[in-house]
Amino acid sequence: MSKKALAKLFDLESQESCGSPLFMSQPLSKNPPTISGDSNGGDGGGIPIEEWLPITESRKGNVYTATFHLLCSGLGFQVLLLPAAFAALGWVWGMIILTVGFVWKLYTMWLLVQLHEAVHGTRFSRYLRLAIASFGVKLGKLLGIFPVMYLSGGACSILVITGGKSIKQLLHIMSEDDTVPLTTLHCFLIFSCLAVVMSQFPNLNSLFGLSFIGGVMAVAYSSAIWILPLTSGPQRNQNSVTYATTDTSFDNIFNAIGLIAIAFRGNNLVLEIQGTLPSDSKNPSSKTMWRAVVISHVLIASCMFIVAIVVYWAYGDKIPASGGPIGNYLSIYEQDYSKRAACFIHLTFIFNCLCSYPINLMPACDNAEMVYTTKRQKPCSIFVRMMLRAFLGLVCFFVAVGFSFLPYLAVLIGAIGLLVTFTYPCFMWISIKQPQRKSSMWLLNVLVGCLGASLSVLLVVASALRLADKGLHANFFKP
Repeated sequence: MSKKALAKLFDLESQESCGSPLFMSQPLSKNPPTISGDSNGGDGGGIPIEEWLPITESRKGNVYTATFHLLCSGLGFQVLLLPAAFAALGWVWGMIILTVGFVWKLYTMWLLVQLHEAVHGTRFSRYLRLAIASFGVKLGKLLGIFPVMYLSGGACSILVITGGKSIKQLLHIMSEDDTVPLTTLHCFLIFSCLAVVMSQFPNLNSLFGLSFIGGVMAVAYSSAIWILPLTSGPQRNQNSVTYATTDTSFDNIFNAIGLIAIAFRGNNLVLEIQGTLPSDSKNPSSKTMWRAVVISHVLIASCMFIVAIVVYWAYGDKIPASGGPIGNYLSIYEQDYSKRAACFIHLTFIFNCLCSYPINLMPACDNAEMVYTTKRQKPCSIFVRMMLRAFLGLVCFFVAVGFSFLPYLAVLIGAIGLLVTFTYPCFMWISIKQPQRKSSMWLLNVLVGCLGASLSVLLVVASALRLADKGLHANFFKP
């Protein structure tokens, strides 16, 4: 790393001390200590703020905890959008784009894992901190604050919507007379209360149990989604299924590409998850983290590809064009599917949403506590921590109730967050690692980063055109 780049990183302390404490991390020391399992990431003799914040409070994780954190945060309800994307793109282009997207995500994850300890003695345990170190304080905050907080709070709000509606669907399935005793608002409230209670674990590392359950549940409902069509194959009329793509308009094609792109989630939590791992000169956290990435993404890839292929094979052009909630898929299954199977899918889906909520909320919790600890010069008490998380949960509930149509804007919403996954890591690598200009690594990252930015713009345009053409029935505060 060049002296100029290193000087820019060390200068962050003086620049940040003049601004708001919001979104700041541990000050960088000009004489950072040797990285160890108990390292604070470069304390420099100041207050041990890293030890007080939920993301870095515990660094006792291992390959298993990291694997299930990655699985729970990387495999969610977005996988159910993939068959709808195949219905618009067809077999060949669907497989090509899904494969390219998966490899692209793995590459940017590798970049982030390597950048976590790119500066000796300093651990970038937050995505925003790495953005500031890469692009400078002003530009880093400008580029990083909105998408990171957007992905954290926005993901939790959408989990409230999808989880709450799934609770209502489950009650409808279990009802004998097809009536639901609870309204959608009641279901949102029940889900939010449960999620806030589950978010009270003290730090990210302590969420391992929830991540384990959430990952298992995600694999379970993904498996059920593709197993049901296979087991009912002899009873179905396969000749009635066609795979021809009829709408080849710009907005329809790019909307399908967007459905695939937003399924690749979780890069905004990679650095945070790696921050829970111990690290020293002999066993840097990057080795453990990359093993966890490989293991978790073997499972993620299996679920993604099998769901996309089998569901599209089974239903072809019958798949709803918008993709969406699991109810859309159950509605096109054969009538002889048992209630037990439908209940199993909904229950596992709800549990996955509940377990995903705390890990997605953690960056927002960490930043809220950072404001408190920086001003008070002391860690949050148990009561303050509980109140902060309850407040953040209330905000997510309020957004879910007021904008319950957000899942229908999936591509438009996801396109903004795609920069975090497909673009920023490439330019962060160039800024931090300083590869020789026009070298293979420099050219690769410039190309991939520019493609990611272009894709994000095209998806926003395509989504806007689609909304202008088909319209949106937005019911504010009427879930």
